[in-house]
Amino acid sequence: MSGKKEVSFDPKEHQHLRYNPLRDTWVLVSAHRMKRPWAGQVEKPPEEHTPRYDPRNPLCPGNTRANGEVNSDYDSPFLFENDFPALQPDAPDPDSDQHPLFQSKAARGVCKVMCFHPWSDVTLSLMKKQEVVKVIDKWAELVEELGTTYLWVQIFENKGAMMGCSNPHPHCQVWASNFLPNEPALSDRCQRAYYQKHGEPLLLQYAKQEAEKKERVVVETSDWLAVVPYWATWPYQTLLLPRRHVLRISDLTTEEREGLADIMKRLLTKYDNLFEISFPYSMGWHGAPTGPHLNKDNSHWQLHAHYYPPLLRSATVKKFMVGYEMLAQEQRDLTPEQAAENLQNLPEEHYKTRENLEKGGGKEKDGEK
Repeated sequence: MSGKKEVSFDPKEHQHLRYNPLRDTWVLVSAHRMKRPWAGQVEKPPEEHTPRYDPRNPLCPGNTRANGEVNSDYDSPFLFENDFPALQPDAPDPDSDQHPLFQSKAARGVCKVMCFHPWSDVTLSLMKKQEVVKVIDKWAELVEELGTTYLWVQIFENKGAMMGCSNPHPHCQVWASNFLPNEPALSDRCQRAYYQKHGEPLLLQYAKQEAEKKERVVVETSDWLAVVPYWATWPYQTLLLPRRHVLRISDLTTEEREGLADIMKRLLTKYDNLFEISFPYSMGWHGAPTGPHLNKDNSHWQLHAHYYPPLLRSATVKKFMVGYEMLAQEQRDLTPEQAAENLQNLPEEHYKTRENLEKGGGKEKDGEK
């Protein structure tokens, strides 16, 4: 006998691998690294004093965009064609005679921009619930409309300058394509394989498991669940899931859309309250493919939204996906359970609402409910 004391595994102290069934990949979790001192890059804190209207902001009502088009004087979700689209509907096909190492194929589609609200100084977390419902209704309408033509409709929001958002105004983008992009194609394969083996949608079973365990649930309602996924890569990454089997956002009932607006506001309020800033993230919806897939069996799919925030230690220190993450494998420091607990313990009253109440002697600022 060596006499060496046997050490019990502790996920907060010992590195380990976690499986991501949506991507068929593994994530290295090294929570003990949070103890190391930080002397690396510090980001500039987000601008907290965005004007409600800026005549130079191309997303504000009535303003002129780069292509000379003038925005309407909108007071609800406003949609327009992206002035600099990555996809166009009339691109020609590449040559068919290609070497197997130098392949290309046709890529066609449309890119749209959707402003959530006429004011630049609000975000989804600060909008009224019914205003968020209007955003969700518009998302559903776009998936239904573009999905008749295109195989994939990607709704995504880049929030904050840290995530590449060049205009401080609440908005998202919608790209529709005649091809299935890499990430949803991988997710489609993984969900299909699980369904064929187990006879139940992967994310429907996962939501049931998480609802029972509770340890990674951030917020929940009777229809929705927001969790830090067991396999999360980004520090405060979350997964938003309906509790019933839903293929696409356009399939949601009126009640489920109301519940979605509620849980989105609660989740995003907790994000903002974490470091008391307008929390940056990239988010997007994944649902069953459209176009030619509308008449196919997509029972393996479950609607879900991914939130990928970069911040780790504070409002100015973010997670970098470099080195080992780029060349070997995804890695995270904070365990998903620790991240979930940090978010769980935060209040659901937005810090700006609290500040405005304190400054205004109890009067709430318009639009922040």
